[in-house]
Amino acid sequence: MIYDFNIKLHYLFMPLSFFTGRFITADSSFIDGREKAVLVSPVLELLDWSCLRLVYQITGDGSLQLHLRPDGDNFDYTLWSADKPSDSWLIASIDLRNTSNAYQLLLEGRPSEEAGNSVAIFEIHIVPGYCIECNFEEHHLCGYSNHWNPNVNWYVGGSLARDPQSNLPDDHTINNQRGHYMYVDSVYAKRFQEVAKLTSPMTTTPVSGCLSFYYQRDQERGNIFSVFTRDTLGHYEEIWRPEVYATTSWRLVNVDIKAPHPLEVVYEVAFNSARGGYVAIDDISFSPEFCHTETEPVVDPSIANCDFEEGLCQYYQERVESKVWNRVSVKPNAYRIGDHTTGTGSFLLANTRFTSRPGYVGRLHGPFLPGNHKYCLRFHYALHGFRKVENALVLYIYDQHNVAQEKVWSLADTTRDVWTGVDLTYMKPMVTKVVFVSICKNFWDCGQVALDDITVTIGDCRITAGPLRPLPGQCNFETGDWQTPTSYTGPRGDHTTGVGYFMYVEASLMRPGHTARLLSSDLRGSAGPQCLVFYYHMYGSGTGLLSVLLRRGDSEQDTLLWRRRGEQSISWMRATVDYECDRRHQIIFEAIRGPSIRSDIAIDDIVFKKGPCTAGRFSGQAVIVNKN
Repeated sequence: MIYDFNIKLHYLFMPLSFFTGRFITADSSFIDGREKAVLVSPVLELLDWSCLRLVYQITGDGSLQLHLRPDGDNFDYTLWSADKPSDSWLIASIDLRNTSNAYQLLLEGRPSEEAGNSVAIFEIHIVPGYCIECNFEEHHLCGYSNHWNPNVNWYVGGSLARDPQSNLPDDHTINNQRGHYMYVDSVYAKRFQEVAKLTSPMTTTPVSGCLSFYYQRDQERGNIFSVFTRDTLGHYEEIWRPEVYATTSWRLVNVDIKAPHPLEVVYEVAFNSARGGYVAIDDISFSPEFCHTETEPVVDPSIANCDFEEGLCQYYQERVESKVWNRVSVKPNAYRIGDHTTGTGSFLLANTRFTSRPGYVGRLHGPFLPGNHKYCLRFHYALHGFRKVENALVLYIYDQHNVAQEKVWSLADTTRDVWTGVDLTYMKPMVTKVVFVSICKNFWDCGQVALDDITVTIGDCRITAGPLRPLPGQCNFETGDWQTPTSYTGPRGDHTTGVGYFMYVEASLMRPGHTARLLSSDLRGSAGPQCLVFYYHMYGSGTGLLSVLLRRGDSEQDTLLWRRRGEQSISWMRATVDYECDRRHQIIFEAIRGPSIRSDIAIDDIVFKKGPCTAGRFSGQAVIVNKN
């Protein structure tokens, strides 16, 4: 069954004739200074996993984005985007996860203002199932693509007009010559190892389960048939190859896929000569249930996460009687930083007054994680007082026999007294754990090293959602360049990574009492509570006032949600604000300069969340109900 959009036209998408059909376009000649054109779908309730097929074209300079708007949510979630121009129509396949909540889909076209730029849409279909599924009966072949080779390629097979002398099979779906499948034949192969690749659409969300397909294989002289997955970085992983030389009929294949990140499925055939036979495939399907009962359960790497707010989680030290790492809670002020999580919480510190002796080796062991998985490890560290840093903090991978397998990271010279983020990807075939090591050989050369907010996820750090790729309703200012030039004031680094960006008010460019405001984009109202989380930095002897305000619609009067006055700490501090507003509104960050030039105020890592903030854990909470 195919679900067609009953599309509601917004702004400047214009329908035009296209041969025997029509398409809809956002053209720069009609934009008239506006930034975008938007199509909004009706309210959808898709209880089962579905796939949206989109036929589109970008001419010249422009972009096309697909957003999901959950019912009652303040933010749109970007599912897919494209900005590369094309001389022909292109097909995009976007997975729509099953959900019990209603939502709308928005297509946003942004052609550049120069003449000749446009964004066009020819077809929108929503079909049940996963985007990597296909029986090849549709004219666009479910978005599957052929990697063009002058001599060997995948073709559509199984039509009434085929050569009667051909030994190619009937279609598997309909089991006669009227159906279709994909095949590759060696008849035009001219060189050794000529390769044909048939590639599925890139999944737009992680998928895990059972991939099934049917294949036939004929080998007169030989061919090599393999199935791979390929991630967004272009890395291949073989997941299946046939055990039999040839088949006399369609044969079913079931293979498990465990992908924590988007991927493509690639069907590859290599021929050694023009008499290498053929390979045909048909009826590709996918199930969220694994096809083999012996497949190991999904790995939960979060057991290695720890922010040290409630203890050491599953981390431990070798010798209780000679602890090097100690969990500490430091009340931050103008002379010392607090923890990375909230600014007022707990973290681990090596070489405290409890371990101040001429030399030590401190090893902090994490929990064991299964092998044959790619892990993304993230953590934050800070240094204080080191003359030499080469052994201040080193990270090893240990096996289950407590044998060090590899030193995967060590500390280079770095900024002091700043929380700095580290992203590290590793993979080992055996069960392993991470071990943080701090070594002090000469007491007079050693300072203190702090550790906080360890997280582990499946996948490559460059693919998994990280601090430089914020979700909707979040902003970490990593796309700008902001710094504060006044001495003895402002943060030494941003909160996100320690070496990134933040927003700040530079007091030396303002007069006492002058105001600067940073406004959010328009936010939709919600019947339930909303939570605003952000980090602020107020350090300097003449620091002024930082406020968070709520502006409802076109109201001229803003409502105060949260406020801090004067110098707070050399640390980044976390603030959370509960509020309610059932109509369109904006959040305003307002800074008022204090009496001296040492009055810089900074903010970073803003997050809006649906629902109330977690009670009792964060400082700076306020509750505002505004429905008038």
